[in-house]
Amino acid sequence: MALTRRTTLKLGSAALGALALPSGFGRALAAGEVETHGLSTFGELALPADFPHFAYVNPQAPRGGLLSIQIKNTSGNQNFETFDTLNIFVFKGDGAAGMDTTFDTLMAGSGDEPGSMYGLVADKVRISDDKLTYKFHIRPEARFHDGSKLTARDAAFSFNMLKAKGHPVYRSILGEFSGAEAQADDTLVVRFTENRSRDLHLVIAGLPIFSEAWWKGRDFEASTLEAPLGSGPYKMSRFEQGRYIEFARVRDYWGDRLPVNIGQNNFDRIRYEYYRERQVAFEGFKSGQINFNEEYTARLWATAYDFPAVRDGRVKKDELQNGAPTPSQGWYFNTRHAKFKDARVREALGLAFDFEWTNRNIMYSAYKRMASWFENTDMKATGKPGDAELALLEPFRGKVPDEVFGEPYVPPVSDGSGSDRALLRKADDLLRAAGCKRDGGRLLLANGEAFEIEFLDSSGALKPHTEPLQANLRKLGITTTFRTVDAAQYKRRLDNFDFDIVTMALGGSFTPGDGLRITWSSDAAKTPGTRNVAGVQDPAVDFLVHRISRASSREELTVAARALDRVLRAGRYWIPMWYKDKSLIAYWDVFSRPETRPRYSTGAPGVWWWDAEKAKRINYQG
Repeated sequence: MALTRRTTLKLGSAALGALALPSGFGRALAAGEVETHGLSTFGELALPADFPHFAYVNPQAPRGGLLSIQIKNTSGNQNFETFDTLNIFVFKGDGAAGMDTTFDTLMAGSGDEPGSMYGLVADKVRISDDKLTYKFHIRPEARFHDGSKLTARDAAFSFNMLKAKGHPVYRSILGEFSGAEAQADDTLVVRFTENRSRDLHLVIAGLPIFSEAWWKGRDFEASTLEAPLGSGPYKMSRFEQGRYIEFARVRDYWGDRLPVNIGQNNFDRIRYEYYRERQVAFEGFKSGQINFNEEYTARLWATAYDFPAVRDGRVKKDELQNGAPTPSQGWYFNTRHAKFKDARVREALGLAFDFEWTNRNIMYSAYKRMASWFENTDMKATGKPGDAELALLEPFRGKVPDEVFGEPYVPPVSDGSGSDRALLRKADDLLRAAGCKRDGGRLLLANGEAFEIEFLDSSGALKPHTEPLQANLRKLGITTTFRTVDAAQYKRRLDNFDFDIVTMALGGSFTPGDGLRITWSSDAAKTPGTRNVAGVQDPAVDFLVHRISRASSREELTVAARALDRVLRAGRYWIPMWYKDKSLIAYWDVFSRPETRPRYSTGAPGVWWWDAEKAKRINYQG
């Protein structure tokens, strides 16, 4: 990671610390330099420097009680079903849920403003005229949980270490981060290369800050069940490996009354429960072991929430409008495998999925069909490309499918029979055009090998949805299996690209940027642990991802995202599944919440709080 890492780390800690240099914020602004209380994608902030708190919180929310949940989203090395390490920021091991709550960051995001951040550890930042140097002022009151002072040296150590030894996702996204150094205890200097992406300053502002002293003599890349020293609103209190992990609110948390924290971090305890089987987890919710659950299966939402606690009102159900971007959920092809190299083959396999039948018979007609990687946003490509899109796409004419310059691909609507003969005939035609041949009832690939596909998963939750697809693939002569493996093996196989098809829900963003490189770039396709599970390696995709990450306006970003959407949809890298623009949540009636929700999320359960009166009324102990 550029700037000679060892030198950077050395200068960022002991050497500069010994000099005790004066604060860089006691000096006048340099020519062209600006000072601001927050950061954003395009330079605009909705809130002034003296804002009291976010509009969607209750600043008088009481503290107390227990929030008991399951991990529903992962990052780094985390796993949905188990954990064996408390270091979630490296490649090795299966990381525990909730550890991110134990670390503070330079700044914190707002649920009302996508792409904006306000001061947390840093209360202000100076930005050079060329936007290649950011100088953060560290609050003097910032402290780690052991009472030691959090300084710029700790932040410099953390960011340099993540680039040098962090999970491949961090190493990839920090490629144009030159390095960080402490100019003084309260002054952190962060430098970028001239090729920096548009949002790299936001990435840095959101990275965890570790204690340099705590990590001295320890191996940062190793798995560990010793909780690293943090400075956040929670600290790990107890766990049983692979079964649960619990966090306690830090009563003397140094940042408790900062505007970005007021009305949040309201639970005294947060506990994550782990289950190998979804049905067992649901029984845990029914018994009250879990008290907040977001449901992702329409069938269960329609049929399973009819138990005594629901009927007598102790458990509540809500459908909350979710302003967040829609995750791109689908069956992803591993195009590193020869059998999936031809886009005609991939399209044929997609035609075997009868969404209309599946939605009606398995999902109670609760979902809409997904077609775009920017579904439910204005970045979704529709119609023919306009002049601005064409300007980006023209250099690739003849190198990308002609379809890119016309109407974007939309999965066809089936007759709803579960086995649409017209679509299966079209699929058979595509397979034959790609060189596949029939051998009795079997389909052979162009190289003469039998066409066999393994659907790999760590859970059987989507097996009912996959089985009708498999049945149609068998009608085409393709042998299919649905293989469920334990969580550790699943992660290893994904990390090593040892799979045919996997189900993935890739999170979306209103302001896509650096994260797209992890998901779609050619470099990411070769990086173990990548989000580019499909193995996409396309110069047009690389170019458009680059343009998106460097767009200087919302309009420019939208145009480039639509162009990327066209290229990806023409590539047929997945069989798109479905989406819903509402969140389905069920919870024991022990919570209260603000009247106002964030514009771009449900706010649940992050800004909720424990209501002792409600808990007493239903005799919930927690």
